[in-house]
This record gives sequence, structure tokens and C-alpha cells, in this order.
Amino acid sequence: MIAISPEMVKRLREKTGTGMMDCKKALTESDGDFEKAIDLLRQKGLASASKKSGRTAMEGLIGSYIHMGKIGVMVEVNCETDFVARTDDFKELSKDIAMHIAAATPVYLSRDDVPHDVIEREKEIYRAQVAGKPPQVIEKIIDGKLEKFFTDTCLLDQIFVKDADQKKKIKDIVSEKIARLGENIVIKRFVRFQLGETGQG
Repeated sequence: MIAISPEMVKRLREKTGTGMMDCKKALTESDGDFEKAIDLLRQKGLASASKKSGRTAMEGLIGSYIHMGKIGVMVEVNCETDFVARTDDFKELSKDIAMHIAAATPVYLSRDDVPHDVIEREKEIYRAQVAGKPPQVIEKIIDGKLEKFFTDTCLLDQIFVKDADQKKKIKDIVSEKIARLGENIVIKRFVRFQLGETGQG
């Protein structure tokens, strides 16, 4: 059994933003294996990420990204403490989200932000496209197309552009950071400008 030194605990805390006791316990359980300890903390954190979602997030950063002077993005990402806001992990998250917004052009933050009339208009378009099919089939197709609409237009539902497997959504990336950093994290708002546009994109 390897002895867990205060330096090891400090290093793990700096890397993950997790409490001292949790870091020591993870290092003990992983027999001093740093990477395994990080995995353990992430696994435990993911299980409790939903509990953290109710906590107030008032600190954070304004992330920004400029693409070749043609596209500009600003995004407000909130966390609970200034300590976490200053971590490289949190800064990287803010920058990644801003870069994603530049590339993926979301219109809304979440599906809850999509106006009711927009959803109804989309449904009418889909209904016209599948006219003549049985009612139960029509509703299933409409639900599927609406889900695709949310994935295309809502930031939290979009597939993260840097995910090579094309599986993780932005909300999954945020949940992973909640697990890693041990605080609630919320994307509050964003704005995207593209040169030549008359309004926000």
C-alpha cells in the first residue's frame, strides 16, 4: 500500500478542483495511481452532478472566440466560486463553448427557450411533409423531426463540434465539468456576430 503524501493530495486537488478529503480518499482507493484517482472522482462526480444543478452559480467567465475576423462570439458561463472560475478546466470549457457557437450557429440556448409559435410552425411543416400516413405514424415522425430541430438549433442539445465520436452534446460536456470541478456550471447566455449580417445569428 503506497503512502499518500500531502503533495499528492494537493496536486490532485489543483487538477480536479475537488475537496482535500475526497482527493485523499480517491488516491487511497487507487493505490496512488493519479489517473485512476481522477477517474474515480469523475465517476463519483457524475453521479452527483444532478444534485449540484440546483445550486446557485453567480461567478464564472465571459468566454470569447473570434474566427478570422469574420465571426465573433461571447458566452457567459457561470459557476459557484471564483476559485473554480480561475481553473484551466473552466477557462477551457468557456473557450470551447464559444468556439462551438462560432462553428455550429445555435439560435437558442435550450429547447425551453424556443418560442411556442416556432415549435407549432415546425410541426405544421412536418405534418404537411408526411400527409396521408396513419395518424400514429405521423406523430412519431413529427416527434423525431422536432428532436432533430432541437439538436440543430439549441446550444445545449447540439453535438459538441470537437467530439470525434459525434456523440457528446454540449450539455454532456457541461455535466462532465460539473463532475470534475465539483460545482454547478450553467451556460447563461451567448451572442454570435457574423460579418455582414443585419441581426444576431
